Amino acid sequence: MFDPGDPRLKGSEARLWRLIEERTRPGADKAAIDRRIWDLFGETWAVMFTDLSGFSRRVEEYGVIHFLQTIHEHKELLLPIVADHDGILIKAEADSFLILYRRPDAALDCARAMMAACERINVGRAEEELILLCVGIGYGRLLRIGDHDVYGAEVNAASKLGEDVARAKEILLTAAAVEELKARDDVEVEPVGAEVRVAPGSFRLIGG
Repeated sequence: MFDPGDPRLKGSEARLWRLIEERTRPGADKAAIDRRIWDLFGETWAVMFTDLSGFSRRVEEYGVIHFLQTIHEHKELLLPIVADHDGILIKAEADSFLILYRRPDAALDCARAMMAACERINVGRAEEELILLCVGIGYGRLLRIGDHDVYGAEVNAASKLGEDVARAKEILLTAAAVEELKARDDVEVEPVGAEVRVAPGSFRLIGG
């Protein structure tokens, strides 16, 4: 059970969960509390979720040491590129990254640079050593809790696209992200398909 007085909770995280606790009380003015939460933590960001294609299968086949090597290699390869594009790493869990960018342009440029880096490092490698990146990108208003976590519909959509829908070497974007990128003449997309329920109207970047 959440304890709003837990000393392990500090700053923004503690403030959020105290408000959530207040929201659960009988007779609470939930609309007013929600406004306070959005006023405190609501921000607009591009959000990227990355994943490695076939990772779980390769872990089962080649073992935990191979798993650790792949985790190390993909962090060493990709995180400097994230920094170069002013991305803010919020979470790195196993073979996945959750990253924020101020604009979808920066997120897309970073995704392309990461894909290119993977292509270069994969040259001449055995199949089990390949780093096969999948990317989902969203854009919109979300709740940012310091550098600890983010919540929101576009976060969920980017996660779904990057982890569950994108195939190796694919960059998928939500409709909101594509709308922000429509002025660029180097962005060509096609619909992903109606099967993506959590991110309806999503798009696949054509040509990388």
